[in-house]
Amino acid sequence: KTAAIGRFLPEIDARVGAQYNFGRAIDPETNIYTDVSTFSNVYSLQASLPVFDGFSRIHALRAAKASVLMGQSAFRQKQNQTALSVLQAYANAAYYEGLVRMAGEKVEETTLLLRQTRVLEEVGRKSSADVAQVESQKAEADYELTHQQNLLASALLELKKSMAYPLNDSLKIENIPTLGIKHSHLGNNSFPAGEYFFDQDLSPELQASHFQLLVSKHEWHQARSAILPTLSFSAGLNTTYFHTLHSDDAQSFRSQLKNNMGEYLGFTLSIPLFNRLQTATSIRRAKNNYRIACENYAQKQLELEKLAREAWQDWQGYLKQTEQMLQKVEADSIAYQLTRRQFEEGLSTAIDLHTTSSQLLKSKATLLQCRLMAIVKEQLVRYYQGIAIWTE
Repeated sequence: KTAAIGRFLPEIDARVGAQYNFGRAIDPETNIYTDVSTFSNVYSLQASLPVFDGFSRIHALRAAKASVLMGQSAFRQKQNQTALSVLQAYANAAYYEGLVRMAGEKVEETTLLLRQTRVLEEVGRKSSADVAQVESQKAEADYELTHQQNLLASALLELKKSMAYPLNDSLKIENIPTLGIKHSHLGNNSFPAGEYFFDQDLSPELQASHFQLLVSKHEWHQARSAILPTLSFSAGLNTTYFHTLHSDDAQSFRSQLKNNMGEYLGFTLSIPLFNRLQTATSIRRAKNNYRIACENYAQKQLELEKLAREAWQDWQGYLKQTEQMLQKVEADSIAYQLTRRQFEEGLSTAIDLHTTSSQLLKSKATLLQCRLMAIVKEQLVRYYQGIAIWTE
C-alpha cells in the first residue's frame, strides 16, 4: 500500500558530476579544440510527476487497499481456526478426564464389591468362582483406569500445544458446563434460513475471498491501462563549473554556478504502439485471474453454506442424543443397582453384574461425548454465523 501511495508523489533526482579532461578537448568558453587540461563540475536537480497514466495508479492503490483488508481477514480467520482447534483439544481432554473419573469410580466400586464377595464366600453364600470373577473385574478396572490416565496425559499435551501453554506447567480442566436443553432448538433439524445469512463483514473466510476478487479485478484494470497514452510533467535546473588547469583567468566557483544556472519545464506524451504483444498477454492473464477469483468466491460461498448446514444439523443431533442418553443412563443405573442387589442375594452371577456395569459405564461415556460435541458444534455454528468465539 505504501508503494502504491508513493506513485502519486513526484520523483526528485539530484545529480553531481565531475570530469577531468586532458589532451585534445573542446573548450566550453571558445567552443574550439584545445590541448590543455581542464576540470569541470555539473550539478542538476530534476523533478517529474506523471499527470495521466490511464488510471493505473488509482487501480494499484485500490488493489493495495484490498490486499491489506484481505490480510486482516486472513488473520482473523487464523485466529478463529486456532480457537476451534483449542476448543476441540479441550473437548478431547475433558472427555478423557471424565473417563478417568468414571474409571476411578469403577475401581472403588469393584474394590468394595470384591470385599463383599469375599465376606459372602466366608459365610458360604458365594463360591470361589464368584470371587475369581470379581477379582478379574477388579483387575480390568485397574487396567482401564491406567489406560484412560495415559490418554488423558496425551490429550493434555495436545491442549497445551494448541494453547501455546508451557508443557512443564500443570493444567487443570474445569468442570464441563451443564448443557441447557430447554434453550436450544431441539427437535428442529431444519436449517434456520431466517436466522442465518452470509455477511462479508462477519465471515472472515468469505471476506478474504471477496477481497481477493477485488485485488484481481483492479489488477486486471491496471493491466488494461497500459494501452492508454501517458502524460508526465518534468521540471529542473542545472549549472556547471569549468576551470582550465594552470590558468588564473577562470571565474570564481560561486559566480560560475550563478551565471551558468539554467531552468526548464516540460511535458512528455508517450503513446504505446507496439511492444511485441506483451500488453495483450498481460491483459488476458489478469482477466483470467479475475475470472478464477470470481469462481473461487462463488465456490467458497457454497462451501461455507454447506459446512454451516452440516454444523447446524450436527448440533441439533447431539442435543437430541444428549437428551436420549440422559434417559438411557438413568435406566442403566437402575438396572445395575437391581442386578447388584440380586448378586448380593445370590439371584444373579458376577457375569450379569459385569455386563450391566459395563453397559452403564458405556452409557455415561456416550453421554459425556454427546455433551462435549454439542458444545463444540454450537461454537462451530456461531463461527459460521460470524459471531466471535474467542476473547482476547
